[in-house]
Amino acid sequence: MHVLIVQSDAGLGLLWQTHLERLDAQVTQVVTGEAAFSAIENTRFDVILLDLMLAEGSALAVADLAQFRQPDVNVVFVTDTTFFSDGSIFNHSANARAFVQTATPPEDLAAIVYHYGSVNRARAALTGQSPD
Repeated sequence: MHVLIVQSDAGLGLLWQTHLERLDAQVTQVVTGEAAFSAIENTRFDVILLDLMLAEGSALAVADLAQFRQPDVNVVFVTDTTFFSDGSIFNHSANARAFVQTATPPEDLAAIVYHYGSVNRARAALTGQSPD
């Protein structure tokens, strides 16, 4: 499973990466929306772990590009704000699968991401697509 982490705080992203790698995920980590665009253009991902409040760039633009370039990719949004706390993120992003707090324990967040990455790989296998 290949995961893209888009998190402005590289230290937090590294913590999440470590927990995902314990689950045998291959992880690419970036800190800006622009770097996420490049990664999405060049690499196929099963799931994207995306901070809603990026310091540089727009998380919704990243999710939109992912939906366009990789329509089967699942996105797990994280945030440390109350913005979209009403669940409306699911109305704004067709590939949103979960919306959790940044403070979620990293092992729980990794399990959520792993679940949505596994769902994507299983769907690809059922449709005869190469998961990589």
